[in-house]
Formats: sequence, C-alpha cells, structure tokens
Amino acid sequence: MKKKNVWIILSKFIGGVQHPLVQKRIDWKSMKKTIRVKPLFSRFFSPERIFLLGFAGYILLGTLFLWLPFSAAKDPIPFIDALFTSTSAVCVTGLASIDIGKSFSFFGQVVTILLFQVGGLGIITFSTVFFVMMGRGISFKGREIVQSTFLHTPQANFMVILKSVLWFTVFFESIGILLLWYRFGYDFPVGHAFYQAVYHAISAFNNCGYSLFPDNLVRYQGDFIVNLTVMGLIVVGGIGFVVQHEIFAKLRGRQKRLSVHTRIVLIATGILILGGAVLIYIFERNHILYGLPIRNQILAVFFQSVVPRTAGFNTVEIGFLTNETILLMIILMFIGASPGSTGGGVKTTSASLLFLLMWARLRGNEEVNVFNRTIPREVVSRTIAIIFASGFSVSLITSVLLFFSWGDLAPMESRRYFVEYLFETVSAFGTVGLSMGVTPDLNAAQKAAIILMMFAGRVGPLTLAFSFSRKAMTKSLTYAEEGVMVG
Repeated sequence: MKKKNVWIILSKFIGGVQHPLVQKRIDWKSMKKTIRVKPLFSRFFSPERIFLLGFAGYILLGTLFLWLPFSAAKDPIPFIDALFTSTSAVCVTGLASIDIGKSFSFFGQVVTILLFQVGGLGIITFSTVFFVMMGRGISFKGREIVQSTFLHTPQANFMVILKSVLWFTVFFESIGILLLWYRFGYDFPVGHAFYQAVYHAISAFNNCGYSLFPDNLVRYQGDFIVNLTVMGLIVVGGIGFVVQHEIFAKLRGRQKRLSVHTRIVLIATGILILGGAVLIYIFERNHILYGLPIRNQILAVFFQSVVPRTAGFNTVEIGFLTNETILLMIILMFIGASPGSTGGGVKTTSASLLFLLMWARLRGNEEVNVFNRTIPREVVSRTIAIIFASGFSVSLITSVLLFFSWGDLAPMESRRYFVEYLFETVSAFGTVGLSMGVTPDLNAAQKAAIILMMFAGRVGPLTLAFSFSRKAMTKSLTYAEEGVMVG
C-alpha cells in the first residue's frame, strides 16, 4: 500500500489528521486521546443507556420550559409539578397533579403537545429522522435502538418501516383531528374547536390521556363521534407500528401472511377489549351505569375497557366504580398496550405468552407452541423476567406511597389509601393516567416516586436495570444440577 493511501485512511479514521504535505506537524497526543476516548465512549454509552438518557434529557428540557413564567396561566408552576407533568407527558402517561387546561397558558399547553408527541414515538426515532433529513447516516447503535423499539425481529427494510411509522402517525392523527374538529365545532368557535381537536387527537393516538376539559371527556359520555374517534386512535396507537405496517401490507397484497407477533397482538387486543367491556357492564349495571340511556351505557363500558390500555381518558368518575371494576382495571392497566407502540405495561404479548406457557405446562408440553410455531425459550424466559420485575416495581412504589402518606390515621380509616395508591402506581407503570383522585393530593416524596414509576414504566424495568449494569449479559457457568421443591 502506498504511503499516501495510508495517510488518507488514517485521516478518515482519526479525523483532523491531514496529509503530511498539508500538515507537517502531527499532534500524537491528540491522536492517542482520540483512540482511547472512542472505546471508552462506546463502552459507557450502551444502547440501553442512550435510550434512557434520551428520555431523561427530554424530560428535563420539558420541565424547564413548563417551569418558565409564561408557561403558567396565572401563578408560576412549582418545579415538582413541572417535573411531574413533563415526565407524565414524555412517558405518555397522562397523570396530572395540576389542571392542564387551567394551570398552563397556550404556550405551556403546546409544550405538552410536543412532549407527548415526541415521547410517544421515541426521542431516538425523531433523532434518526432528523439525521436522515440532514443527509447524515444512521449509526449502528441508533439503528439497533430504533429496531428494538418498533420491530420484533431486525429487518433489511429498516428505513421503509421507519417512514411508515411517521406516515401512519400523520395519517391517523389527521383523521382524528378532522373528526373531532367537526364535533367540537358545535361547542366552540372554529379556531378553538380546531385547537381542542388537535390536542385531544394527538393525546389519544400517543396513548397519553391529557385533556383540556376539567371533567376529562365525561361531558361527551354519550357522543358517538368523540367516543369512537378517541377509542379508535387509542387502539391504533396501542397495537404497535409493526402491526399497522403488516396489516396495510396484507391489504395491499404485498405480504402473504401475518406474523405470529401480529396475530397474537390482534387476538389479545380483541379479547381484552370485548371481555373487559362485558365484565364492566356486569359489575356496574346496577351502580354507575344505572339510569343511563342504553347508548351511554354501551359507549361507557367499551370506552372504559379501552382506555386502561393505556390512555387515561375517562367518561365516568373512576372514584365511584365498584371494587370489582377497580380490580379489573388494575389488571388491564398492568397488561397495557402492545410492543412497538406508544403505550406501556408488560404488553399484550407478554400476557399472552404467560398464558400459553401455563397452558403448555398443563398439557405436559415443554415448548410454547402457537400458530404452528415454537416460541424461543429465551423469549419465554424474558417474558417471565419482565412480568416479575414489573410486579416487584409496582409493589415497591406502592409501599413508598403508603410509607410517605400524611397523617396518623387508624388502620381502618386509612385502608382506602391502599387501593387508591395501588391503582395510582399501576396507572403510572402502565403509562395509563387514570386516577381515583389522589394525584393532586400527593406530597413531594410521593410525586417523586410516581415520577420514577412513570419513567420505569415507559422505558421498561429490565431496560432500566440493564442500563446500570457494567457488563453485558454473558453465558454463565453451569454447575451440577440439584432440584428444589416448588409449587
């Protein structure tokens, strides 16, 4: 190899080191530092840490904007409430310690729109699109993070799917805006109706649940357009972009069969929505639904079956629901939406695989088989770890809320707080946003705990744990086996 070619290669690799005809003096110390810094940077900034730091940085940026005086409608927003609101918006949770419509100015409300729009699709996704628009390539880590966010298996047509994510978002949100604008036009001036439609459509598609109305959507309990539009946006945003891509490809004849992932998501989503609606009607027909017109009853049960997975809108008062319905909603919130979507929770696929695993064990099968396919054991093992880590996180944060609760009430008098705090914690973990009314009354320590729960629920407990580990997962040593009694 010629000497000139060697210098060209070195100059491209190191950067800043030019051909000796142009630069005679070479700073060898800078070269050594550059070579040492790159491996150190690569080791520290793993994909999990980049993913977490992206969310954390965007939350802090949103907090600063919401904390500014002109973001408040009247009095300045306390820092803890600005942080709580920013975390809830970026993590598309929807829990609010203050009234969004009354506490924030127009500027502050627009900031929340940007927070849950970018937070719903992912900071890395928008960064990737920005770099592509600027004509720059995508790093291997960036591609790895985005692929793991939206795809169940890496695919060669990565950019096609990334573009479809943005097109689906624009398409469905635009339809939602037009339908809600038409309906809100009967209640508000044209300009204000359009703004309300934009806010609620984007909030619904990203499964956030923020509303500018003080009663959320209770006033539209029997309205077909509002209910069906919001439910449709929540479901479409919650099934995952890879499922949307496969369905459209199937309808256009570009794909012969749906993947196992897509079929599990569609079946699980249908069962949870229909089963949840039937059970809510059974539990509430003589309580909160009693005396309502049949149209309101049907829309209310389906709406409250959809929103726990995972958007915090409501058309009934959550605090007045029966204990049976509260327990059902806790289960639905814990399951959440589907992978690769804007929602949270342990995901519909995890719940489905756990059920299939138990069914396989009852039938004496070692493998989990579905649709003539065998699910890899490492996927099943990861599912069990995710569900266990999620349950442990919920238990821990609920305990923190109980420990820092105000007052020295007798056990019988404070019993209701257990249910309310458990509901609040699961809602934060599932990035749902439903509340039994205790959110505004939380103290600073409790708000900090819910903030942590919302963050862990959005990025995933295992991702959060892996980001703190120094070494990647490697094959461990295997010793002689010895059994223990279980079950």
